[in-house]
Amino acid sequence: MKDRRWTPWFLHPPVDGPASIVAIRMMAGAVFLWEGILKFVYTNQGIGRFTKLGFPAPGLTADFVALLEIVGGALLIAGFLTRLIAIPFVIEMIVAILSTKVALYLGTSPLPLPPAPPQIGAWAVLHEIRSDYAQIMSALYLLIAGPGPWSVDAMLARMRIRRTRIFRGAGSAMALKNLSA
Repeated sequence: MKDRRWTPWFLHPPVDGPASIVAIRMMAGAVFLWEGILKFVYTNQGIGRFTKLGFPAPGLTADFVALLEIVGGALLIAGFLTRLIAIPFVIEMIVAILSTKVALYLGTSPLPLPPAPPQIGAWAVLHEIRSDYAQIMSALYLLIAGPGPWSVDAMLARMRIRRTRIFRGAGSAMALKNLSA
């Protein structure tokens, strides 16, 4: 029963926000999209990185994350299922932070250190986390605000409204016809 209350929240988000939401969708979606592609194109961004970080089944994990980013990034750009895809992106970014930035803080990262100081510690983490943080905040914003009026979700909502009006109008016409008969 509880699932039925959440389904409309995810599948029928508000689409009356500012049109500028499209800029947030484009920024976050594009970054996820190209980062997903990079995981396939460059081994050190995909399987190599996941191997160094000690992920189980690094090839499978890298491919899964890459596909999530490519498909999800395209969904964000289009504004389709925006709230639904925002959740795995928030989770992905939290996992990315925990798997890379904790070791950077401690100075035990298996990944190359940043090229310039600070290279370890809190300041290094704060500097290196900026992109992850921006992606989390963008995904959370889209989760809360919805995709905005310039989105596939908004187009589908407008189509649902038109169908409902047409259906109600047809029902009223039939009712009037039946009354006059």
